[in-house]
Amino acid sequence: MSRPPLPPFTQQSAAEKVRLAEDGWNSRDPGRVALAYTADSAWRNRADFLNGREAIEAFLTRKWSRELDYRLVKELWAHDGNRIAVRFAYEYRDDSGSWFRAYGNENWEFDADGLMRRRIASINEHPIAESDRKFHWPLGRRPDDHPGLSDLGF
Repeated sequence: MSRPPLPPFTQQSAAEKVRLAEDGWNSRDPGRVALAYTADSAWRNRADFLNGREAIEAFLTRKWSRELDYRLVKELWAHDGNRIAVRFAYEYRDDSGSWFRAYGNENWEFDADGLMRRRIASINEHPIAESDRKFHWPLGRRPDDHPGLSDLGF
């Protein structure tokens, strides 16, 4: 299975890969998102270490059952060959109605078919007031005219 754009990445193809990843995560569909990773993909997500699509799908299922009204923005930070670095922010609420914003960085490594074989994520979050939210689009894909992280000063 091939997932273009493929490495080696250019500025344009790396930015496209980042946007496709953002769109996938904003779908909040664990099965769909897991297909972007190799069958034996290795993850570090905060203090969680995962291996393989099944573990990734299970992790995302748990994540999005707790992180309600999840909206994510990713931005390309750097790229080289088959690697991409991104920064991101996402907002969500928990089942008690409290809102949070998380900030993080990810390092990605891809195989020749454009599937991510390694993901290393460092993430910090903090509570925010609902009035401080910045991501208000309807659930799903972020509209093209919505400000990015740099536009928002994040």
